[in-house]
Amino acid sequence: MSDEIVEKEETLFEFPCEFAIKAMGKHGEGVLEATVTEIVSRHAPDTHNHKVKAKPSKDGNYLSITITIEAQSKKQLDAIYQDLVDHPHVLYAL
Repeated sequence: MSDEIVEKEETLFEFPCEFAIKAMGKHGEGVLEATVTEIVSRHAPDTHNHKVKAKPSKDGNYLSITITIEAQSKKQLDAIYQDLVDHPHVLYAL
C-alpha cells in the first residue's frame, strides 16, 4: 500500500491545508514563544508567512502560542507535535 493511501486512511484532513498548532507553557521572558516558533519553523520553514498569536492566561502565569501553518502531511504534523511535547518548556500541545 502506498504512503499516500495509508495517510488518507489515517486522517480526515486533505493536505495541504491550514492548520492551527497550539502550545502552552509557563509565561516568562519570551522563552515559550521563541521555542514554539523555532520548533514549528524547523518542520514548516514557511512559518514566518503565517499567523503567530500569544495569549496569556487570566492570572498571567501561563501563555498559549498559536501558530497557523499550511500543513503538508500528517507526518509533518506528527513530527511538530512530537518535538513540542518533548520540549521541557511546553506543558501541553493541541
